[in-house]
Amino acid sequence: MVTANKTYHLKSKDFKPQWWVVDLEGKTLGRIATRIADILRGKHRPTYTPNVDGGDFVVAINADKIKLTGKKWDDKIYYRHSGYPGGFREQTAKELLAKHPERLLMKAVKGMLPKNFLAAKLILKLKIYSGKDHPHTAQQPKELKN
Repeated sequence: MVTANKTYHLKSKDFKPQWWVVDLEGKTLGRIATRIADILRGKHRPTYTPNVDGGDFVVAINADKIKLTGKKWDDKIYYRHSGYPGGFREQTAKELLAKHPERLLMKAVKGMLPKNFLAAKLILKLKIYSGKDHPHTAQQPKELKN
Protein backbone atom coordinates (compact mmCIF):
# COMPACT_ATOMS: atom_id res chain seq x y z
CA MET A 1 0.00 0.00 0.00
CA VAL A 2 1.37 3.41 -1.00
CA THR A 3 0.92 6.31 1.41
CA ALA A 4 0.89 9.86 0.14
CA ASN A 5 3.14 12.48 1.67
CA LYS A 6 1.38 15.19 3.63
CA THR A 7 2.04 18.82 2.78
CA TYR A 8 3.30 20.79 5.75
CA HIS A 9 1.63 24.15 6.44
CA LEU A 10 3.27 26.51 8.88
CA LYS A 11 1.06 27.85 11.65
CA SER A 12 1.83 31.22 13.19
CA LYS A 13 1.77 29.79 16.73
CA ASP A 14 4.51 27.29 15.83
CA PHE A 15 6.83 29.97 14.45
CA LYS A 16 9.52 31.88 16.37
CA PRO A 17 11.19 34.60 14.23
CA GLN A 18 14.91 35.33 14.38
CA TRP A 19 16.66 38.66 14.01
CA TRP A 20 19.41 39.20 11.42
CA VAL A 21 21.73 42.18 10.98
CA VAL A 22 23.11 43.04 7.53
CA ASP A 23 26.01 45.40 6.97
CA LEU A 24 25.36 47.10 3.62
CA GLU A 25 28.80 48.66 3.26
CA GLY A 26 30.12 47.85 -0.22
CA LYS A 27 27.15 45.60 -1.10
CA THR A 28 25.30 45.91 -4.40
CA LEU A 29 21.71 47.13 -3.99
CA GLY A 30 19.85 44.54 -6.07
CA ARG A 31 21.75 41.52 -4.84
CA ILE A 32 21.37 42.32 -1.15
CA ALA A 33 17.72 43.38 -1.62
CA THR A 34 16.95 39.95 -3.09
CA ARG A 35 18.56 38.22 -0.11
CA ILE A 36 16.67 40.44 2.37
CA ALA A 37 13.34 39.86 0.59
CA ASP A 38 13.85 36.09 0.81
CA ILE A 39 14.56 36.30 4.54
CA LEU A 40 11.52 38.52 5.16
CA ARG A 41 9.31 35.96 3.38
CA GLY A 42 10.93 32.98 5.09
CA LYS A 43 12.20 31.28 1.94
CA HIS A 44 15.46 30.38 3.67
CA ARG A 45 13.60 28.04 6.06
CA PRO A 46 12.49 24.48 5.30
CA THR A 47 9.03 25.37 6.71
CA TYR A 48 8.35 28.04 4.04
CA THR A 49 4.64 28.53 3.42
CA PRO A 50 3.68 31.18 0.81
CA ASN A 51 0.49 32.41 2.50
CA VAL A 52 1.86 32.68 6.07
CA ASP A 53 4.18 35.28 7.54
CA GLY A 54 7.02 32.89 8.39
CA GLY A 55 9.93 35.24 7.82
CA ASP A 56 12.49 36.80 10.10
CA PHE A 57 13.32 40.37 11.10
CA VAL A 58 16.18 42.10 9.28
CA VAL A 59 18.19 45.06 10.59
CA ALA A 60 20.16 46.75 7.80
CA ILE A 61 22.97 49.11 8.82
CA ASN A 62 25.21 51.45 6.81
CA ALA A 63 22.53 52.14 4.20
CA ASP A 64 24.42 55.26 3.14
CA LYS A 65 27.37 53.10 1.97
CA ILE A 66 25.46 50.86 -0.45
CA LYS A 67 26.66 50.76 -4.05
CA LEU A 68 25.15 50.55 -7.52
CA THR A 69 26.89 49.28 -10.62
CA GLY A 70 27.42 51.13 -13.87
CA LYS A 71 25.86 54.55 -14.36
CA LYS A 72 22.80 53.80 -12.25
CA TRP A 73 23.54 56.58 -9.77
CA ASP A 74 22.58 59.08 -12.49
CA ASP A 75 20.38 56.97 -14.81
CA LYS A 76 18.09 55.24 -12.30
CA ILE A 77 15.11 57.49 -11.60
CA TYR A 78 12.51 57.10 -8.85
CA TYR A 79 9.06 58.59 -9.46
CA ARG A 80 6.30 59.64 -7.08
CA HIS A 81 3.10 61.65 -7.26
CA SER A 82 1.39 63.60 -4.50
CA GLY A 83 -2.06 63.12 -5.99
CA TYR A 84 -2.49 66.82 -6.75
CA PRO A 85 -2.23 68.45 -10.19
CA GLY A 86 1.42 69.09 -10.95
CA GLY A 87 2.48 66.84 -8.08
CA PHE A 88 4.69 64.55 -10.16
CA ARG A 89 8.24 64.33 -8.77
CA GLU A 90 11.32 62.43 -9.85
CA GLN A 91 14.69 61.82 -8.20
CA THR A 92 17.85 60.07 -9.31
CA ALA A 93 19.35 57.37 -7.12
CA LYS A 94 22.17 59.75 -6.15
CA GLU A 95 19.69 62.40 -4.94
CA LEU A 96 17.66 59.80 -3.04
CA LEU A 97 20.80 58.48 -1.33
CA ALA A 98 21.82 61.99 -0.31
CA LYS A 99 18.42 62.86 1.24
CA HIS A 100 17.02 59.53 2.43
CA PRO A 101 19.51 56.63 2.15
CA GLU A 102 17.07 54.24 3.85
CA ARG A 103 14.44 54.65 1.13
CA LEU A 104 16.78 53.34 -1.56
CA LEU A 105 16.87 49.88 0.01
CA MET A 106 13.23 50.06 1.17
CA LYS A 107 11.98 50.63 -2.39
CA ALA A 108 14.16 47.83 -3.77
CA VAL A 109 13.01 45.28 -1.18
CA LYS A 110 9.36 46.33 -1.35
CA GLY A 111 9.37 45.81 -5.11
CA MET A 112 10.58 42.23 -4.59
CA LEU A 113 7.83 41.28 -2.16
CA PRO A 114 4.50 39.87 -3.36
CA LYS A 115 1.81 42.38 -4.22
CA ASN A 116 -0.79 41.23 -1.69
CA PHE A 117 -1.94 41.76 1.89
CA LEU A 118 1.09 39.93 3.26
CA ALA A 119 3.62 42.41 1.84
CA ALA A 120 2.43 45.19 4.18
CA LYS A 121 3.17 42.95 7.17
CA LEU A 122 6.51 41.76 5.81
CA ILE A 123 7.96 45.19 5.04
CA LEU A 124 7.42 46.21 8.67
CA LYS A 125 9.97 43.55 9.67
CA LEU A 126 12.72 45.44 7.83
CA LYS A 127 14.58 48.03 9.92
CA ILE A 128 17.04 50.22 7.99
CA TYR A 129 19.58 52.62 9.48
CA SER A 130 22.04 54.85 7.64
CA GLY A 131 24.69 54.63 10.35
CA LYS A 132 26.44 51.79 12.08
CA ASP A 133 24.35 51.92 15.28
CA HIS A 134 20.89 50.43 15.73
CA PRO A 135 18.55 50.10 18.74
CA HIS A 136 17.91 46.36 18.30
CA THR A 137 20.79 44.90 20.31
CA ALA A 138 18.34 43.50 22.88
CA GLN A 139 17.00 41.09 20.23
CA GLN A 140 20.54 39.68 19.78
CA PRO A 141 20.54 39.69 15.96
CA LYS A 142 22.84 37.29 14.15
CA GLU A 143 25.23 38.47 11.45
CA LEU A 144 23.95 37.59 7.97
CA LYS A 145 26.63 36.04 5.78
CA ASN A 146 26.14 36.15 2.03
